[in-house]
Amino acid sequence: MTRTRSKNGTLTTHLAAATISSSSKPAKMTRSGRRTKTTLLFLLLLALAAFCAFVPALSLLLPSLPHGNNRSSSRRQLVDARTFEIAEDMFWKDGHPFRIIGGDLHYFRTLPEVYMRHLYFLSLQCDLVVCFRSNGSESFWAKYWEDRLLKVKALGLNTIQTYVPWNLHEPQPGKLSFEGIADLVSFLKLCQKLDLLVMLRAGPYICGEWDLGGFPAWLLATEPPLKLRSSDPAYLRLVDKWWGTLLPKVAPLLYNNGGPIIMVQIENEFGSYGDDQNYLHHLVQLARRHLGDSIILYTTDGGARENLQKGTIRGGAVFSAVDFTTGDDPWPIFKLQKEFNEPGKSPPLSTEFYTGWLTHWGEKIATTDAESTASALEKILSRNGSAVLYMAHGGTNFGFYSGANTGTDESDYKPDLTSYDYVSEKFTNLFYFRLKHFKMECIHQTYWHFKDAPISESGDVDGAKFTALRKVISLHSATSLPQVPANIRKIGYGPINLHKTSSLFDLLDLEKSTEAVESVDPLPMESLGQMFGFVVYISSYSSKVKGNSLFIPEVHDRAQVFTSCATGNNKGRPTYIGAVERWSNKQLGLPNAKCTSNTSLFVLVENMGRVNYGQYTFDRKGILSSVYIDGKALHGWRMISVPLHNLNEEPKINLNEMLKVNPISRVSQASALTVSTGKKAKHTSRVISVEPTFYAGSFSVDKANPISDTYISFRGWGKGVAFVNDFNIGRYWPVKIMTFLLCIVFVGPLISEIFDFHFICSLLDHNAISMSLLQYLSMGRTFCVCPLLNSYSGFWFVQVILELESPSPELLTHSVDNQDFTCGSRKPNLQRLDVL
Repeated sequence: MTRTRSKNGTLTTHLAAATISSSSKPAKMTRSGRRTKTTLLFLLLLALAAFCAFVPALSLLLPSLPHGNNRSSSRRQLVDARTFEIAEDMFWKDGHPFRIIGGDLHYFRTLPEVYMRHLYFLSLQCDLVVCFRSNGSESFWAKYWEDRLLKVKALGLNTIQTYVPWNLHEPQPGKLSFEGIADLVSFLKLCQKLDLLVMLRAGPYICGEWDLGGFPAWLLATEPPLKLRSSDPAYLRLVDKWWGTLLPKVAPLLYNNGGPIIMVQIENEFGSYGDDQNYLHHLVQLARRHLGDSIILYTTDGGARENLQKGTIRGGAVFSAVDFTTGDDPWPIFKLQKEFNEPGKSPPLSTEFYTGWLTHWGEKIATTDAESTASALEKILSRNGSAVLYMAHGGTNFGFYSGANTGTDESDYKPDLTSYDYVSEKFTNLFYFRLKHFKMECIHQTYWHFKDAPISESGDVDGAKFTALRKVISLHSATSLPQVPANIRKIGYGPINLHKTSSLFDLLDLEKSTEAVESVDPLPMESLGQMFGFVVYISSYSSKVKGNSLFIPEVHDRAQVFTSCATGNNKGRPTYIGAVERWSNKQLGLPNAKCTSNTSLFVLVENMGRVNYGQYTFDRKGILSSVYIDGKALHGWRMISVPLHNLNEEPKINLNEMLKVNPISRVSQASALTVSTGKKAKHTSRVISVEPTFYAGSFSVDKANPISDTYISFRGWGKGVAFVNDFNIGRYWPVKIMTFLLCIVFVGPLISEIFDFHFICSLLDHNAISMSLLQYLSMGRTFCVCPLLNSYSGFWFVQVILELESPSPELLTHSVDNQDFTCGSRKPNLQRLDVL
């Protein structure tokens, strides 16, 4: 008889029947012998049955033996069962006490393996980090999700916490996306493969410095207006539909179902927003309906009594966790946390242990010290508390998805950076700029080093914060930590020349566009079906001899104003007048255009990110008020959407066709172009347009050189949005921050494939320079171009820039090998790129 343990933890008895070979005893058995053996077998079975019946009865008569912790004993008996639960103010995993040492790493802020065939950017405040990838041999691909998760493990973390942004997965009503960077299921399975647990923050509101707190922008176009984050029936019907799609996808990946998900969060920091308990209870019921009763549901609220009173879901159905400022004494807050959980159901957990802080455009970079951060974590871990680092790896707010905050009112608008590195570590030597003849001039040298989340935006792990936190975590780890993976290698490939190609206004055909929407007054962006990017508002007015005054009371978020006159000196070409900004809204003077007819008015409005936190999250974009000329409302508007796609959306335009950019034809004109060193790029003086204009350039990388990541410096350029291989990288605005010069792009390995750069940017003010990457399109994804590429022994790239005001006079960008980019005598390690 043998005993084995089934999957559910119960013991099963197996009787092994002995067999006798028929050839071992060929003599016939007598009848009496058979009768004797039958009697003995019967008596043996009767005795066994009596014993089995007697033992349970005897156990009832005997006193219970002392056995210490009943709960621990029962869990040891079920060691094969997958369970994750809370008891005795501890987490229990498979019957054993467990401490969460986790970190936030958001799958939608780091590219997965599938995108490595494309060039992409990771963007700092004035830096862009880009990776070239192609569809060559898999051995050349960088598996970025896996790379970051392995570095998380090397840091000593055992759990990943991630948001799920509704707007990424349903960018349009009913149009769902769970592929590429939105492939949540693949990310969760990869976490499990690497032995990492997951805390899933399912929303529907996530905050996270993400556009509209993760809500789809099309919710703002619904009429009558929805009341977000409430028990508004119309809103709840949409939430039910969304979670009815999302939660069944993740249910098979719950821990008790064999997956990595140990907890699912309900809403996010709701106590800082409202107190609609009906709304919260509806979410709990909805989650239980799709996920069952075994999974731990949890809330996160700031560690103050008022927040917990409003955000906690009473009754024991949901675990209440806290977050608080790093450096605060955690244990009084954990004691308060206990008041809002059932007795024995409150393991101390900080779900957002801040490793840094966010930064808005125009602000000084937030700073936190590595040693003080590590010391604060030690205070939690030394007393068996649990913590989740926010962030372990920040990554990038790709596309138009970076959010914003507000101050005392809606006009106190503070948009977030494209970078989500939680940057805060700086080296010495400050510098500043001055404007001279419309050029930014560096007066003093500086040296900044940006990598403050433990794992930097580009995936580096050699920062002081990674080292300090790893040292603390190792003291509280039962096993030795994995070896730290190496940083990704970088190379500088040299300067890239650009040339003028086409005007943005010509491409949009402002006067004759059939895509224009007409209205008496300006309409919000959402009402036009344009959720992100830019909209051009067009009208006309009668120009006065002394000029006119323009006032737009509500513009969300930044407008560049142009005028044109068919009979003027500029022959109808739009002329840039100035900018109107949400945060510093002022009247703008319109000069006399000397028109014999009405003057045309063009207002290009940029959506810089919707508010993601606080009372002003219902943040529509575009022109939200009447427009006034000399104090009188201007009526009669045409509106044209600028068709730029967001992250994980299909491209709406093909810039290669629009701009007639054909890198293959240029390859045939330049057979001798190679990568070399020691030479300066040639360029001549050019006529610089003040009208929004595309610029293009090509360069090659000799296959004999090692193919590695690189940074591309955009020194001299201004404000922009980057698209690479149809992938929307995000916004950048280097000149906005007067204490930065690092304007770089990180580029990774590339194989035999031709690429296009396209840049688009939004204007700065009249003294600044503006630029941005519009799109980096692959022109040769099929093998038909490979022989051509091989014949020239290199890898070719075409770069196109849409400059909205004043381009860099040299029309150059540079490929460099590091982020420590100064404007003094110190020179980065460059290789020269001969260009077409």
